[in-house]
Amino acid sequence: MPNHLSVLGIIHTAISIVALFFGFYASFRFNKINPLKGAGKWYTILTVITCLTGFPIMRTGHPTGGHALGVLILIMIPLAIYARSFRFLGNRAKYVETILMSGTLFFSMIPAIVETLTRLPISAPIAAGPDATEIKSCLALLLVFFITGVTFQVRKLKEEKGVVANG
Repeated sequence: MPNHLSVLGIIHTAISIVALFFGFYASFRFNKINPLKGAGKWYTILTVITCLTGFPIMRTGHPTGGHALGVLILIMIPLAIYARSFRFLGNRAKYVETILMSGTLFFSMIPAIVETLTRLPISAPIAAGPDATEIKSCLALLLVFFITGVTFQVRKLKEEKGVVANG
């Protein structure tokens, strides 16, 4: 399996790394990714660009699970952005927004892990392919982090509600 990247692959990878930085920064600094403000806005813009630049990249010659995740992320982002305008969600809109945005970060990390472990180190990649045990273990750990993180975020949102109600 070749480890070289095309020019588009290099651009895509650089943008995705910066997007992930903003996503993690927003998550840790503000306990959520606000798609319309600050680091969350940068994460959102760069994630959309990452998804769009990823579609023409086909290392295997056909679309992969990474492409499907890109489509899913591109559906989740506008749903998160407009969640507060969906009246039927009521007070749950902020939870939906937060969970969807965290979900986009989770889904973005899946191809990041797979591509990193199947390409690096260049001389002898850690994983032989996307179904390798190393990748499955990392993805299982990622799922634990996602569930833990979303649980933490939901608790923080509930605490904010209590502070506003008591303040």
